[in-house]
Amino acid sequence: MNESPMFAAETSVRHQWLSVTAVSLATFSVVTTEMLPVGLLTPIADTLDISSGTAGLMISLPALLAALFAPLVVMAAGDIDRRRILCGLLGLLIIANITSALAPSLWWMLAGRVLVGFCMGGIWAIAGGLAARLVPTHSIGLATSIIFGGVAAASVMGVPLGAWVGDFAGWRWAFGSMALFSGVVLAFNLAFMPKLPVVSSATYNAFCKQLGNRKLQVGLTLTLFLVAGHFMAFTFVRPLLLLSVSGFETQWIGALLFAYGIAGIIGNFLAGMVAARRTGLTLMAISLGLLLTPVLFLTVGDSHIGGGVVLLVWGLAYGGVSVGLMTWVMKAAPHAMEIATALYVGVFNIGIALGSWAGGQAVDGLGLTANLWLAAGFAACALFLCLGINLTKNRGKSTWLAH
Repeated sequence: MNESPMFAAETSVRHQWLSVTAVSLATFSVVTTEMLPVGLLTPIADTLDISSGTAGLMISLPALLAALFAPLVVMAAGDIDRRRILCGLLGLLIIANITSALAPSLWWMLAGRVLVGFCMGGIWAIAGGLAARLVPTHSIGLATSIIFGGVAAASVMGVPLGAWVGDFAGWRWAFGSMALFSGVVLAFNLAFMPKLPVVSSATYNAFCKQLGNRKLQVGLTLTLFLVAGHFMAFTFVRPLLLLSVSGFETQWIGALLFAYGIAGIIGNFLAGMVAARRTGLTLMAISLGLLLTPVLFLTVGDSHIGGGVVLLVWGLAYGGVSVGLMTWVMKAAPHAMEIATALYVGVFNIGIALGSWAGGQAVDGLGLTANLWLAAGFAACALFLCLGINLTKNRGKSTWLAH
């Protein structure tokens, strides 16, 4: 019996959203892999016989490389089918996780993390421009939210998931589990992702043109301040909770970071509901939250209850970062989405690299407390920039900031 037209249409719509889900799982997989060492920093450092500051290279190195690879992958991809690129990068991600799981030394670990940086830059940049190719025009907004929801969920859930697996079975199994998960995501993409041929590709001149986009420049500057400030402190959240501030026992870390992740997902949805209409106000609230977090750790975070509450506030604030900033970037360059996304990914990962590296230097040289003050300074810069934008907009002195 032949399928009815109605059934065929329903099947087509279902397949579209399965494709969107496949891309979201890809972004979730690669960002979780990138964030995995944060919750495992202390046991990895102990096993490889390195300092916590040196272990921070596991975060800063792939982030820095992702910043470099994101625009390069978009330009080098040319007219290659995006499905082939996405699946190839997922295959490399499996190898990267296996390499990390088996690493006998820091150098082997960093070799695996170099591959993670390549996959991170490529997957995130390619994924940003796929929503419009997978669903009808009226569904692009929702599809984009789902795709970048994978980034947001990974940003807040990757650390507690890694810490939980690491506490249960050891840090090597955390990377091994991500290798298995990445394999499942690759199979899902092969099964449901349609062919994605490219009509026209990004060029060097097009990138240069967007670099002169003033509203995009503001979004990229905010990205650098917010992300760098966050990762200065969050890369060392485990020793922060265990050692000098809140004094939690090791067995509580996984649960605490899981609660942080839940708060982050709530923050992501709250920001997503507001950001489309009030993007500037959303980013101002996020900046204020990320400024208050280190200050609260230094003032009321010296107890179990205080430290736990501050961690939840932290998750709530940072959970909205990805969707808030991406909304700004999309509004700044609606006709050059893949280029704007690549630049955003690049600056986002420069922020991760800068924050984790600077945080490592501060922790090794000045201690965790001084590092918190430095992180607060970055968030304060973002808040002042948001306030300046809001004042300029309200006075009507610049039309390029109109939403």
